[in-house]
Amino acid sequence: MKAEWIDPSLLRDFEAEGTDAHRLATIKDGWVERFGRDILVSFKTMAARDRLVLELHLWGAAVGFNFGRIFGRFLPKQYEEREKPRLLFGNAAENLQTTASERHLKFGIDFGAGYSVGLFVDQRENRAYLRRLAPQRLLNCFAYTCSFSVAAAAVGATTVNIDFSKKSLAWGRTNFAFNSLTPTGHQFIADDVLKVLPRLVRRGEKFEAIVLDPPTFSRLRPGKVFRVERDFEELLLMALELATRDGHILLSTNCSALGKQALEVMARYCLKTARRAAKIQHAPALPDFLPGRGASSIWLSLR
Repeated sequence: MKAEWIDPSLLRDFEAEGTDAHRLATIKDGWVERFGRDILVSFKTMAARDRLVLELHLWGAAVGFNFGRIFGRFLPKQYEEREKPRLLFGNAAENLQTTASERHLKFGIDFGAGYSVGLFVDQRENRAYLRRLAPQRLLNCFAYTCSFSVAAAAVGATTVNIDFSKKSLAWGRTNFAFNSLTPTGHQFIADDVLKVLPRLVRRGEKFEAIVLDPPTFSRLRPGKVFRVERDFEELLLMALELATRDGHILLSTNCSALGKQALEVMARYCLKTARRAAKIQHAPALPDFLPGRGASSIWLSLR
C-alpha cells in the first residue's frame, strides 16, 4: 500500500487554525500522528515502523516540517498486550509530558502514561461539532481525559464526566486548567458508567448533548468488563432517557465490527424501543485520514 502523507497545504491549514494534533500519514500496517513537536509512529510490524520513520524524515525535509522526538507504539492484536510508546529518536531526558493544541484548545499529552497518550485525534471534528452545538449540559460517558468536555465547557456548557479511572479524570481536570476553565460546576465521577446512568435517570437529570465513545474493551472492576459489541445497546437506551427533546447524542467506536451501518441499525432499534425520533447524521470527514480509517461515528439529533 502506498504511503499517504498529508498535503503541505493541509499542514498549513492546521497550523492556521491553531491545531498541532493530527495524523500525518497512513499505510496498511501503521500510521504517523503529530502531537505538538512530538511524533507518534504506530505500527503492526517492524518493517512498517522503519518505513514510516524513514519517510517521515524525507517528507519533513521536503515540505519544511520540523519536529522533535519520535515515539514508537506497537499495535497488538490483543488488548492485554498493549504497551506504552517507546522513544525512538530524541533526548531521553526530556519530560514525557507535553501539550498539544486543537483549534486553540490545549490538551495534555503523556507518552509515559500508557498505550494512549491523552488525545484521540480522530475525534477532532466531533469535538468541533459539539462546540457548534453549544449545549447547556453535556454528559460525557467514558470521558477518559475529558477532551469533549473541555470543548463543550469552552462554549459555556456544564459537564458531567464519568470514567472508571480516577487518574484519567484527574488528567481531565488538568486539561480544564490548561484552558483557564474552572472545574467548579463540573462533575467528575470515577465509577462504572452502567451503574451511574440509572442513578441519573432516577434523579430526572437531562442533557442537551451526550457523548458515547466507549472503548472496545474495558475492565471496570473485578469480575466486570465492558464489551462494546455486547453493551453499547444498553448504554444508548439509558442515554435516550437522559437526553432532552431536542438533544444530540454521539455514537462512536473504534471496534472493527461496528461500522457506521451497524451503528445506524442499533440506533434505529433503540430509538424505536425508547419511542424517540431522531435524525441520523454522519460525522464530518477527516481530511488527514484515509476513508474507512479512524473511529466510526454518527450523531442522533433528537426530536
